[in-house]
Amino acid sequence: MAKNTPLTGTWALVAWYNVTQDRKRIYPLGERATGYISYSHDGFVFVHLSAADRLPYAVNDPFGGTAEEDAAAIKSQITYAGPFEFHGDHVIHRVTQSSCPNWVGTEQRRMVEFRGEGLRLSAPGALFQGEDVTAIVDWRRATQ
Repeated sequence: MAKNTPLTGTWALVAWYNVTQDRKRIYPLGERATGYISYSHDGFVFVHLSAADRLPYAVNDPFGGTAEEDAAAIKSQITYAGPFEFHGDHVIHRVTQSSCPNWVGTEQRRMVEFRGEGLRLSAPGALFQGEDVTAIVDWRRATQ
């Protein structure tokens, strides 16, 4: 089913930070995190966020990392995908694949705010690093 929404296309990460109950900003992947979110015409969303300076494995083998290398790799990125539904002021991501196994089978609701040429997705009541936060992710249209 073709979907043409204001979200359709690929967006590049500007910033991701979480706001705690006492208004403190936390940058889970650092202030220089990178990433993309892409909303396809056929109704799927693909998200990948990562820290700017991820440590490489000692060997060039995606399944050859030590336990320590694997832990650092998983904690320095988030990725997920699945169908989406756009509802104007919010979008629902139905997660079918994720680097966080607990997200598979869940609905991730994001509030949508268009800000000039940019996009802000936010998730009040999110649990990150043991705290109840509002996750805020700012995007701009991606260019090559």
